[in-house]
Amino acid sequence: MAFTAKDVAALREKTGCGMMDCKKALEASSGNMDAAIDFLREKGLAAATKKAGRIAAEGVAFACLNEEGTVGVDIEVNAETDFVAKNADFQHFVKVCADTVIESNPADVEALLQCKASGSDQTVDAMLKDKILTIGENIKIRRFKRFEGVVAPYIHAAGKIGVLVKFDTSAEIAAKEEFKEYAKNIAMQIAAISPQYLDQKSVPADVVEHEKTILKEQIINDGKPAAIADKIVTGRLGKFFKEICLLDQAYVKDGDLSVQQYTEATAKELGGSISIVDYVRFEKGEGIEKREDNFAEEIASMVK
Repeated sequence: MAFTAKDVAALREKTGCGMMDCKKALEASSGNMDAAIDFLREKGLAAATKKAGRIAAEGVAFACLNEEGTVGVDIEVNAETDFVAKNADFQHFVKVCADTVIESNPADVEALLQCKASGSDQTVDAMLKDKILTIGENIKIRRFKRFEGVVAPYIHAAGKIGVLVKFDTSAEIAAKEEFKEYAKNIAMQIAAISPQYLDQKSVPADVVEHEKTILKEQIINDGKPAAIADKIVTGRLGKFFKEICLLDQAYVKDGDLSVQQYTEATAKELGGSISIVDYVRFEKGEGIEKREDNFAEEIASMVK
């Protein structure tokens, strides 16, 4: 079956693939459009497997709520370049993934991949492979966290950091603009200062003991008697907790208050009780070793 330039253009429109790839697909399928689409999908799946070894350390951290504001999600989806992270098609895929987590409540990323994507008949896995095919980069759904109840999302620097905070308060207080401003401030605090734990009770015992050992050695090395070192350690632990625990940290907008004191003051002002129950902070590419390419060498290798 013969095909024309219009067929190539139509196939490109349907798949988002390059013109030469579309032409080869039509040649391989004797001009049959459906077979050509299958050919490209098969090629795309092979390409996706090949690209899976490439480092995806860019992308976005994205946080959002459902329409009712009762369920929130924080998710990180990675791509290879910052350019793709700004692509509208990629950003839409991230939003679909977030909405799917909200609607389906999967246990982990593997379970999410098997879910039917929000607003689509495809699974998330099939949609992911399609995006790898059309966008041309390795894309990975790295992690997500889902909270139900009174939750507040915050996105910093167009997706560099995504934060989601869960609170315990009444529906009446949660609906007030003053609370929404407070919740945003807490999320911004978490984005800016990156606390490791919610409060002192959340810090594992081995972490505390390790810090005590270091502090005691520092004190003894400073010439203080070992007999009083333990007392000094207790005092210095307070500073340690203020650095790593959200509720103990100085509130960034008013250093005279801790986050806990700011929370209590807001609750008193609004006539009820407020507590921070949990939070999650994702920073795109955090902990991923980025590949460093020599762009000039790459171009030179392409034109040899």
